[in-house]
Formats: sequence, C-alpha cells, structure tokens
Amino acid sequence: MRFVFAQYPIIMGAFALLGGCVKPEAPPPAAPAVVSVEDESEVEWRNFASPEDIGRLERLREDWRNGLAAVRPGRAKAAIAALGALLDPTVALPRPAPPPGSYRCRVWRLPNSATRASRGFVSYKPFSCYVGADDALLTFTKESGSERPAGRIWPDGETQLVFLGAMARGDEQTPPAYGDDVSRNLVGVVERVEPFRWRMVLPHPVQESRLDVIELIPLVPQMTGETPS
Repeated sequence: MRFVFAQYPIIMGAFALLGGCVKPEAPPPAAPAVVSVEDESEVEWRNFASPEDIGRLERLREDWRNGLAAVRPGRAKAAIAALGALLDPTVALPRPAPPPGSYRCRVWRLPNSATRASRGFVSYKPFSCYVGADDALLTFTKESGSERPAGRIWPDGETQLVFLGAMARGDEQTPPAYGDDVSRNLVGVVERVEPFRWRMVLPHPVQESRLDVIELIPLVPQMTGETPS
C-alpha cells in the first residue's frame, strides 16, 4: 500500500499530461468588430451637401424644363435642337463616370432673367478642363477663365453622379472648398449622353444663370480605355 500511495501523484500527473495532449474544442467565432471606414466613396454625398444645395438638385429637372421652355420660342430653338442629347434633360446613359484626363469643355447657359431669355441661351467659347482622381472619387477643374468651377464628383446611382464644389474667381490660385463660402457653393449632376460625350449640369451656379450645362469631350478619346455604348 505504501508503494501504491507513493506512485499515486505520479499516476495523476501522467493523466494530466495525457489530458494536455487532447485538443480542446474550438471556441465560437467572435462577433465582427465595428470598424470606422474612412473611404469617402462609401459615404453618401448628402452627408456633405447643405439642405439648400440638396433642394437645388431636387428642383434641377424642373428648372431645366422651364429654362428650355423660355428660350425655345425664340431664335435659340434651332440651336438647341442641333445640340441634340446635350440639352435633353431626359437623356442619361449608364456608366456616367468620365475617365480621368484632359477634356475640351464648353458652357451653354440658360439665363435666369426673362429679358436675357428672350435672346435665347448663351454659349461660351471652348476651354480646357480636367477630370482627376482623388482616392475613390473623381474631381473636376475648369483650368482657365474668370469663373472656374472645381470640386469632387460623388457616386449617385447608375446614370448620374453628383458634383459638389465651389467657384474660383479672378486670379485665385486655389478654389475654395465646398462649404467654405456658401455664396460660392456649386452643386450639379454629371451624366453621359453619348459615346465620349459627358455633361455637368449646374443649377443656379451664378446669379444670372438658371442653369449651366458644361459639355465634356475627351481630348484623346481613343486613349480612355473604354468603348461606351
């Protein structure tokens, strides 16, 4: 008996070692952690736009139709028809994002006053503009002129993007950021209307304008890497 009791701790220790070789049952998976994502493409543009600018976008199509109705009876009717899809508020093709690069741009303006509307809409000479990439978002910059829109382009469905920016003026080297000066804020939509033809539509960008339609044509379309349909 003395022998048995002397070996009892050894036997128990052996069982303990054997037990340590048994693989324990895996614990249940932990609940997923909540991670703060800084990718701004995942953040809806409405989180940044002011209520006033959201309202401008909601009224955009109505302003567009009213502006066209005001100028079509006059001498601008034929010119509007010649521009085809560019000034048609019902045209918006899938894949609206313009590829980054240099563009030839041009502005057509539907005036805000009845007096100017009687003369038809206003067209401006072509200018250079640039679409860039800022992480997951696109950017737009008008590169010359006394009024130069600049800002970021946000996802917003399958047929349009939303532009939030500001107006640079005069000799300013850097445009203000959206929200820095409410009087400079710009909001609009970006749409593809034909192969290698996009437009940016800005409601009430300046006091004398009801609507600005900016046409974007890639300077070297064959190098954009896509064949829109």
